[in-house]
Amino acid sequence: MALLVAQFRLRRYVPAVYWAVVVVISVFGTLITDNMTDHYNVPLTTSTIVFAIVLAAVFAAWYASERTLSIHTIFTTRREAFYWLAILFTFALGTAAGDLSAEKLDLGYAVSILIFGGLIAAVTVAHYAFRLNAVLSFWLAYLLTRPLGASIGDEMSQNSHKYGGLGLGTTETSYIFLGCILALVTFLSFTRRDATEERRSPLPEAA
Repeated sequence: MALLVAQFRLRRYVPAVYWAVVVVISVFGTLITDNMTDHYNVPLTTSTIVFAIVLAAVFAAWYASERTLSIHTIFTTRREAFYWLAILFTFALGTAAGDLSAEKLDLGYAVSILIFGGLIAAVTVAHYAFRLNAVLSFWLAYLLTRPLGASIGDEMSQNSHKYGGLGLGTTETSYIFLGCILALVTFLSFTRRDATEERRSPLPEAA
């Protein structure tokens, strides 16, 4: 909560704060899905559908209120609140969808990586080659990164005869991901490659 408050108070994009909030929200969104599945026995098919509906409702309310879903226009507290709410349910939905693909549908982690990676590649081609709307392209790609990341994480950490995996363990895998995030944040903090200061946006530039 403290990180989110700090992010809301910033008037410009600060990579360390922004990405710290992304990590915390991603963990929280993942825990929501995992708790529903493991502790309340909610089927992955149900949670995937429920989170898809909730995310659609967030986008609908955001667009009805602001007439845009572009992150380039997030200059107000209300728009940023919609943004982070969308990110939360994006991660919750992505976790459910990734687990549904790999485990419930018995496709395995490696196949799930190929599926979600291929879908992101398809969105990229549609955007650059066929001029798919930039805002739609961004949110489609963002949504797909979570099940892709979850599948990669499971492939690295798990060792299942049925679903596959390299068996590195959750601790080692977490350290690897954390190292990648720290390297990315350090790079962005020094280069400012993803920031356009004149827009005074608290979020990074994207599609």
